[in-house]
Amino acid sequence: QVQLEESGGGLVQAGGSLRLSCAASVRPFSAYTMGWFRQAPGKEREFVAAISWNGGSTMYASSVKGRCTISRDNAKNTVYLQMDGLKPENTAVYYCAATHPAITTITSRYNYWGQGTQVTVSS
Repeated sequence: QVQLEESGGGLVQAGGSLRLSCAASVRPFSAYTMGWFRQAPGKEREFVAAISWNGGSTMYASSVKGRCTISRDNAKNTVYLQMDGLKPENTAVYYCAATHPAITTITSRYNYWGQGTQVTVSS
């Protein structure tokens, strides 16, 4: 059974930083592209960032490029999302997801999802 568990969310002031983590039980972890998505109240889930199986390729939504960094540690079966310069409009539930094999921004191509972690940015 595949499990993805996010952590690291919380309340932060505008301009602050958070690092989200996602521990995955998917095997082999190194075969999967990992992605981060977010969903704000009343809005559709949207792509944030993705990283290929070996970390050699990354993709970012234009709205976060330059302020977010996705990375992974295959030895720890964990993917990270470093978020800097946070804004109130970044408030959302952030989800980790896994797909195989190709890196993609398309939500429907991700097969496995975590339960999400809440990120709240105060002004």
